[in-house]
Amino acid sequence: MSMITRRHLLYQAGVLALGAALLPGRRAWAAAPAVKAAKRSDEQHADLMQVQAYLNGIRTLSSRFTQLTAEGGVANGQLYLSRPGRMRFEYDPPVPVLLVADGRTIYYYDKELQQVTELRVNDTPAGFLLRDQIALTGDVTVTAFDHHAGAIRISMIETKEPGQGSVTMVFDDKPVLLKQWTVIDPQQKQVTVTLDSPHYGAAIDPKLFYWTDPRPANTQNK
Repeated sequence: MSMITRRHLLYQAGVLALGAALLPGRRAWAAAPAVKAAKRSDEQHADLMQVQAYLNGIRTLSSRFTQLTAEGGVANGQLYLSRPGRMRFEYDPPVPVLLVADGRTIYYYDKELQQVTELRVNDTPAGFLLRDQIALTGDVTVTAFDHHAGAIRISMIETKEPGQGSVTMVFDDKPVLLKQWTVIDPQQKQVTVTLDSPHYGAAIDPKLFYWTDPRPANTQNK
């Protein structure tokens, strides 16, 4: 497999891999047709509510991760999550990327190019996962739900802007445990993040989510 390219990272750096659209102005695509919610049985609805309750119970997460693109690109790193709103993706060398969400803004730092890109947390296709309270209804439309062979798979889009992209989450079912998510952006580029030995409820230093511009020109002026 090839090393994941900076172009793929810039489009889909996993912002809870959550940001499949990290470039400013990526929201100017053509409107997508309305998408109907998947029909569910009472049992499936109960499963969905169980997943929703589980997600709301996640306040912190620390985990190694593996990130794959549909073209075979691969990257690894360490992620930290603290809800609401805070997240940090540290990619292993040679990928020169650091990604930090401080509660309002996501900062994408390319160490090699010495460039910082910013966008709002809510402008990412799965930004709802960083909310204080997560609801798998209303602002989010569940388009597919599958529960079999010990796994739960849920696909969803933003209700008002279905063209923004989709997110599919995969959980173990006994007990419910988030294992993986896949983001598909408006250009149908796909990235999958798999959690390796995740620690839910981990004690995380809040300073990991503080953003200080690390570019040499800024640090030298302090």
